[in-house]
Amino acid sequence: MQEFVPLISGFAVGLTLSAVRPSWRWWLGALLAVVFGVAATVVAGEFATSWAFVLIDIPLVAAASACGSLVGRRGVRRTPHTR
Repeated sequence: MQEFVPLISGFAVGLTLSAVRPSWRWWLGALLAVVFGVAATVVAGEFATSWAFVLIDIPLVAAASACGSLVGRRGVRRTPHTR
């Protein structure tokens, strides 16, 4: 149940990253994965047990972000080029 926070925040990050310029996606995605991974650990209260949970939450945010980015890029309707 506690893993919903990194999954939902990562998916939201991925959806927003699909609108960002491709040269910025990796850098911004990595930065946001770390920020939201640490935030998910704090929000879930796992930091009280051990800060090692950050090492689980950051990859969870990154993986959910990749899925959200794929959904975001596939969902964009492409218009044909006219000359």
